[in-house]
Parts: sequence; structure tokens; C-alpha cells
Amino acid sequence: MSYVEVPGAKVPIRMWTDPATVEDAAMQQLRNVATLPWIEGLAVMPDVHFGKGATVGSVIAMRDAVCPAAVGVDIGCGMSAVKTSLTVNDLPGDLTRLRSKIEQAIPVGRGMHDDAVDPWRLHGLATAGWDDFWGRFDGVAEAVRFREERATRQMGTLGSGNHMIELCLDEAGSVWLMLHSGSRNIGKELAEHHIGVAQRLPHNQGLVDRDLAVFVADTPQMAAYRNDLYWAQEYARYNRMIMMALLKDVVRKEFKKARPAFEPEISCHHNYVAEERYEGMDLLVTRKGAIRAGAGDFGIIPGSMGTSSYIVKGLGNERAFNSASHGAGRRMSRNAAKRRFTVQDLERQTRGVECRKDSGVLDEIPGAYKDIDQVMQQQSDLVEVVAKLKQFVCVKG
Repeated sequence: MSYVEVPGAKVPIRMWTDPATVEDAAMQQLRNVATLPWIEGLAVMPDVHFGKGATVGSVIAMRDAVCPAAVGVDIGCGMSAVKTSLTVNDLPGDLTRLRSKIEQAIPVGRGMHDDAVDPWRLHGLATAGWDDFWGRFDGVAEAVRFREERATRQMGTLGSGNHMIELCLDEAGSVWLMLHSGSRNIGKELAEHHIGVAQRLPHNQGLVDRDLAVFVADTPQMAAYRNDLYWAQEYARYNRMIMMALLKDVVRKEFKKARPAFEPEISCHHNYVAEERYEGMDLLVTRKGAIRAGAGDFGIIPGSMGTSSYIVKGLGNERAFNSASHGAGRRMSRNAAKRRFTVQDLERQTRGVECRKDSGVLDEIPGAYKDIDQVMQQQSDLVEVVAKLKQFVCVKG
């Protein structure tokens, strides 16, 4: 579909979904964002749903300003995927050992490594910039520096919620590795610190929603936030790189006879800020639950723990600020999902997938998410599909 344009106070709201299907609270958030004095454009992805401050599935382009709550608290959260030389014929009949080995190698939930992972010990991992990255930790907000040891030990860990590690098959029977995670606790604490700073600034006192507080250009607060934002985005990228290297090591050991090879990694943020130029203007583009989909950009759009995911290539639609959805998007809250569904529902909806099937992941049940195939149809002018994947192993925190 093409987009539907809904009137907004300062800019129109371009929506790649039917506005009638978006919950009232999310629509109000979009209208609130469209009132911001610094906004130059707002694009809404088909996975849109209610979030804190700004909706998930929104792309906000502002001039000389950025809203930290519109980035989200998991700064740099995103996806990585790798195609392997393995095929369906290499898979064992029982996948429980494989899932167990992944969970042993990569801590999940609030877990962390006993000792910080040494990237130089990981097979084929690019370590350029590693020392410089950690050297810049002394320059982040003083309020979170006491978390350094925790941040080093959480590097290369999954987290919980919708974060996952999956082994998938494409339609040709090739095995893919895929994972979803971000900047862990250190990104969350940096985000919350800066959101609090922004909310206290005088220029934000008259906003319709205090969660939309912004930093403006040429101020020390903006400089401090952008420093920490970019550091956290880099943390998230390294976190996924290390997890993927650990996952590859598991696969090498478990499929030793097949001697698996791996294609180049596809990786994309979907909670982040980028400096981009549109219509002759230098803008700060915030994607919260959206990936960059410039012409030729590879991206990953996952479904849920029992449905398909997609490897895509961007079509470069500037009306969407070169963006696409980050996934299927929730159609109900986590609490609503726990009230509505049972463990038996979870077992039925994840049949054929080696994964947790207990009350601890009930809020991640596929029925709590929108139909990923419909979401893909709604953004056919934003991306083209390269591969359609279906998981056979899913690790959750």
C-alpha cells in the first residue's frame, strides 16, 4: 500500500497502515508528536502501537532537536542475521540439545557472563575500535559510570521480553542464525538519565506530553545526550556481534561434521537516531521501532516466536524517511496477553518450534502480535523481500 495522510498540528502524519486500526492512545501520541515546534516530518510504520512518549513504529524527523523518549530506553536495539551453509538435511531429529547449548553459551534474561567476553578469543570477530570504544566510557554521564563492570559482563547477552535468538529455515531449506537485542541495562540507565534531564529544561515545560521533552542544538545537554546516545548505539552493535560470534561457535561444535560456513552478517538498529538529509534540510531522524530502508539497505523484520520473519532490501522511499517497520508490532499489551492466553495456547501457537512453553514467556505468544504477512503487504513500497524465514529453535530470556 501507499501511505494514508492524517492531518497533524505542524506536519501531516503519514501512515503506512489503516488509521482506523490504530488504538486511540497511539493515535493521540502521534498527534502529540506532530505538535512539537522542531518537527519536520512524521512517518508511521504498519507495526505501530502505543509506547512511552512516542509510539513504537514511528519515524520522527526534527531540525536541531532530538527527543530521547522517542528513541526508547533500549538505545540501539536491533537485529542481526547470518545465512549458513547448513540445510534442513543437516538438522538432528531432537533439537533440545542445540537450544540448551545456546542457552549455556549466551546468558539470557538478567543474566551476564561470569567474566567479560574477550573478543580477541572469538573466531573471526572484527575487533577494530574495541579499545577506543571502552576508553570512551569515561566520557558518558557520571550518573551511570558505576555500572562499568556490569556493562562489560552484560556485553554479549540477550536480555528478556521480545529479545530472542533463533535458528531459522528459509524457503529453500537453508539454515539462518538470527538474534534481537540492544544496549542492555547500561543503555536503559543512560536513556532514563537523559529523559529526566530533558524534562527539567525550561523550553519543555509547555509541551502537551512531558515524555516528549527534547534537547535542542548548541546546548551542553544536547551534546551530552548525543555523546551517550552514540556510545550506547555502538554498545548495542558490539553486543549483537559478540552474541553472533558465540552462536556461530555453538553451531560449529554441534554441526562439526557438516563444517558450516557463514555468509556476511546483516545487522540493523531499530531504536536509534541518525543524521540524514531530506528536502535540502539536515535533520535528526529518530527511528523507534523502525529500520533504515534506504535504496539497497539490507534489513531484518521479525514476526514473533511462532511466525515468519523477513530479510529485506530497502526501496529508498523518502516519504517514509527511508524507513520500514521493525517487526510485526504488538496488538495487545503484555498484561492483556497474560490475561487472554494460556500456556496451552502458547504450546499450540509454537508447535514445531523448540522453545520455552511456560508462563514466563506467555506475553510473547504469537497471538499478542499483529499478522506479520499483513504488515509486510502494507509496506510493499518501502522494502522488497529477499528471504522469508521460519524458526525451528527460539531462545527467550
